[in-house]
Amino acid sequence: MSKRQILITSALPYANGPIHLGHLLEYIQTDIWSRFQKGRGHECYYVCADDAHGTPIMLKAQQQGISPEQMIAQTSIEHQADFQEFGIVFDQYHSTHSPENQELANLIYQRLDTAGHIKRKTISQLFDPEKNMFLPDRFIKGDCPKCGALDQNGDSCDVCGATYSPTDVKNPRSVISGATPVLKDSEHFFFDLPAFEQMLKDWTRSGSLQEEMANKLQEWFTDGLQMWDISRDAPYFGFEIPGAPNKFFYVWLDAPIGYLASFKALCKRQGIDFDAFWSKNSEAEVYHFIGKDIIYFHSLFWPAMLEGAGFRKPNAVYAHGFVTVNGAKMSKSKGTFIKARTYLDHLNPEYLRYYFASKLTSAITDLDLNLDDFAQKVNADLVGKVVNIASRCAGFITKRFDSTLASSLTEPELFSEFTEAGERIASHYEKRDYARAIRDIMALADKANQYIDAKAPWVLVKDDSKQQEAHDVCSMGLNLFRVLMHYLSPVLPQMTAATQAFLQDHFGWHNYQQPLLSHRIEPFKALMQRVDPTKVAAMLEASKESLQPQSEQATTAATVSQTTPAKTTQAIEPIADTINIDDFAKIDLRIARIAHAEPVEGADKLIRLELDIGSETRQVFAGIKSAYQPADLIGRYTVMVANLAPRKMRFGLSEGMVLAAGPGGNELFILSPDSGATAGMRVK
Repeated sequence: MSKRQILITSALPYANGPIHLGHLLEYIQTDIWSRFQKGRGHECYYVCADDAHGTPIMLKAQQQGISPEQMIAQTSIEHQADFQEFGIVFDQYHSTHSPENQELANLIYQRLDTAGHIKRKTISQLFDPEKNMFLPDRFIKGDCPKCGALDQNGDSCDVCGATYSPTDVKNPRSVISGATPVLKDSEHFFFDLPAFEQMLKDWTRSGSLQEEMANKLQEWFTDGLQMWDISRDAPYFGFEIPGAPNKFFYVWLDAPIGYLASFKALCKRQGIDFDAFWSKNSEAEVYHFIGKDIIYFHSLFWPAMLEGAGFRKPNAVYAHGFVTVNGAKMSKSKGTFIKARTYLDHLNPEYLRYYFASKLTSAITDLDLNLDDFAQKVNADLVGKVVNIASRCAGFITKRFDSTLASSLTEPELFSEFTEAGERIASHYEKRDYARAIRDIMALADKANQYIDAKAPWVLVKDDSKQQEAHDVCSMGLNLFRVLMHYLSPVLPQMTAATQAFLQDHFGWHNYQQPLLSHRIEPFKALMQRVDPTKVAAMLEASKESLQPQSEQATTAATVSQTTPAKTTQAIEPIADTINIDDFAKIDLRIARIAHAEPVEGADKLIRLELDIGSETRQVFAGIKSAYQPADLIGRYTVMVANLAPRKMRFGLSEGMVLAAGPGGNELFILSPDSGATAGMRVK
């Protein structure tokens, strides 16, 4: 297998909102492919960035009373924290508001301009006289010029489906100020897309796109390609066009350049040859993973820009469908518009990685997250089949055979059947047909369980004369489990890491064909818990957004702010006696996620907490009831003393202590870590 050079990107998430489950389909799909390619030993890089420019970001920052730079910096932290907890690993996560992106945007523009591909033309646009700005289509509302429907968007009607120019809208108004816009002339800069029509026809039919997308793009060629407006007037948050004061690059001009910019930042950091991937004669592979809604930008405008500026085009653009939940579009009122952070507050991220993988193919079909099927599939496949193999065998190895596997395999043909499936499963991953890979893996898991059922090691160990046979069967079971987990490693990185620690092994496509013989293992710990339906319900409830108008919410918030009394200042307690570093080192402080919280019947001050510390869940009784409602604590992260001796209370066993500050009563404040900290991390 020759070593390949591969660069992979996902579409850039917009920096004016949180990541949700619809976004995650793409990043999980791409991360699985990236992990697979790296596991095969290829030189593979996965880069992404926040899409940080445009009018919406400028206006949202104004509403928040901060600069756009402050807003996108905070959003980047939140996005990266969400991605990290879902096991999505980028070699570089950047921003389109970066020096690298400005440098490359200017370079590409100047090359296009020099080659005669930039045209200038005066156009008339709707202008908000109160905000003193030109209005993008989405910031115009009015009556449909076709059917007369009221309060329609500036470019399309939801009632009759018509599309039109914003200047044709009847009774237009500015969404920003409510003012009636006026027509105003302005010089704009246009990219000559029609000049690249033949190249694009050839490229879209070269195998670089899925056939469905290539067919869809023919509509654009049939209607004739149009000049593409790449400029916007001030005020605008973005990069100013060189030599054109108060003219800015349209966000879709510099957004895809963010792929190059993010990779360039990685190249600077790691000494990678940028030109080896992006020059015209590059033999490296470049792949974009995107949603089907932005195929035009990535398959027409983007390759034409690259061609005109002297860069290579991507090998392929892979589009995917949308995510629905329980058979319908994600809904805020139903609680099915689920943010990544809300999901993480309630459920294991690897549940979603596995479910998406089990449904993903190379086709562009929408994927339905049916929550009943989600729970059933995870519980049946991962817990009931895969983990079940290890849990049925590991205890016997640990307790009866000195934690050591047998010195030989008594069923080499069965083991070979499992390992010989490896290249077939690898081919499915390569083709992005994860669903077929999962089907093959689960078929093998069924065979492993059938083997253990037939051999019944729990019966064999009761017969002194069959101890060796029991040892062989359990060792065989764990070797089959190891092969399965190797195949699942691109999908389940956290469970894979825990499995490698348990087996004292390192997975790779170069070593899974060799069994573990006379090999010591660690005591088995549960690798995955079953999906709890109550947590799924709690996630949906937490996702529901109030239908109260935003203006009323703001008024309510202001009223609360004005009427809530300020907390009284308390005397500062004196510093305790000095300790040395050895004393402090004895305290094991861990990040804990509050998985559940409930009041304790018969106790005025106590709340019973279930604290997830990564490897296990602890029960702790905390005297914080006067300051917190139990429901408000669920999903929060805090800090606990993990090695405190358990204390038996009349309500149950308390297995640690959460840390809090304050004098007591309603002035208690549990400690919270910074974003990015995960359950089980040690506090040092």
